[in-house]
Amino acid sequence: MNYYIDSVKPAEFPEVVDVWEASVRETHHFLKEEDILFYKPLILQEYLHAVDLRCVRDEENNIVGFLGVAEGNIEMLFIHPDMRGKGIGTMLLHYAVEKLGSNKVDVNEENKQAIGFYEHFGFRTISRSAFDSTGKPYPMLHMILT
Repeated sequence: MNYYIDSVKPAEFPEVVDVWEASVRETHHFLKEEDILFYKPLILQEYLHAVDLRCVRDEENNIVGFLGVAEGNIEMLFIHPDMRGKGIGTMLLHYAVEKLGSNKVDVNEENKQAIGFYEHFGFRTISRSAFDSTGKPYPMLHMILT
């Protein structure tokens, strides 16, 4: 199947949030249900508007993964769980670095798969925060591309 990177229209934000939710439910087992319900409207109403947003589409134009970058920081990179292992995350990460000038990312400390993914591509942890950006007690690793 052919995948391609594209921009995202605001009317497609609900589809992006659906990908986010499916991905989070598959990979962020440390989050409680109330946390997912807390973050979901923030993603839709605030966070997607605050980033340079790109997606990967399949041949049927469905959004199967997405990336958001702000000020050189990868703020979000999520892949639909049915599409994991197909190179979509790698495609988005290369795009972020090469086209959008990204060299930083913050990752939940408990998301070991994501940490391994970024480390595989040369990111290294430079600091740690005990709380996420909303003040919730989910430690974050601050990584930079070395």
